[in-house]
Amino acid sequence: MLRQQDVGHRIVVRRIVGIREGRPLFSDALGELVELSETHLTLATAQGQLRVPVAQVHRAKRVPPTRRPTAAAVVALERAADEAWPAPTRGRLGDWLLRSAEGWTGRANSALPIGDPDRPLAAAVDAVQRWYAELGQPALINTPLPLAAPVGAELDARGWSTRPPTLVQIAPLPLLTSTPGSAPAGGQGNAVVELATAPSDEWLAIAAGRKGGLPDAARHVLTAVDQVRFAHVYADNALVAVGRGTVTGQGRWLGLSLVEVLPTARRQGLASRVIHELASWGAAGGATHAFLQVEQRNAAAVALYQRLGLVTHHTYLTRVAPN
Repeated sequence: MLRQQDVGHRIVVRRIVGIREGRPLFSDALGELVELSETHLTLATAQGQLRVPVAQVHRAKRVPPTRRPTAAAVVALERAADEAWPAPTRGRLGDWLLRSAEGWTGRANSALPIGDPDRPLAAAVDAVQRWYAELGQPALINTPLPLAAPVGAELDARGWSTRPPTLVQIAPLPLLTSTPGSAPAGGQGNAVVELATAPSDEWLAIAAGRKGGLPDAARHVLTAVDQVRFAHVYADNALVAVGRGTVTGQGRWLGLSLVEVLPTARRQGLASRVIHELASWGAAGGATHAFLQVEQRNAAAVALYQRLGLVTHHTYLTRVAPN
């Protein structure tokens, strides 16, 4: 059977899906194991997320990866993502990054364990906990998988909990610049997309509503990037959608974040238009690929990004130290 060390790896599961004439019926599923508990396992399959009760699992095993990015590619993308979401308070353990932003978002308040921490793994985890304790914050570690699987195994042994999986998705920019999306008849057809070098007060209010407040550290995270644009979408003189784009990773990567449409303006193609405008800006500046980070459980956003052509590059788990 599977162990926590298998999280982040490609597996095949044979599960019992019924009984016919007293004999079990089986179905096989292939995908990346993103969560394993005492009662369920969760796979990311080509058809979407699949949650299987352990009681229904007949057999499960790890299988060789297919078209998995190299460790160097994962490290490069994680570094670019860190540049795009810069925490104001930072530290280092060898190659590991320590980040704090007054608790605003997990990404900006977690350690990134890629590379060599310049000490044994157990000592590195101890040092992470001390660093966050001195700031009065809970210790969080983001573990890109399967790259950081050894770190995950150490955290499992210490009883760290796991937040829902996050997908790091990518697409070549020509794909996104050629798919602007359009508003259906009767929708926000008069919406205007504007890109600005700074967010308006209304833009910040929407971000605050989505992220549960906006401390001073949040403004640093949002604006302290050399190449950044804030998308504002207006309809009838009202701000109805926003988004943010950055160019980092030595100019290669356009980072998309905080794409948000107000409830009254949804299902009008506005999120696609925001992404298209930011992609066009990034491409004009020399970027070749886009990335974004989305919780796997956000089915609506994942479906939108799939329609636009984004695919999962790798997955990460945010791990939380026990109290």
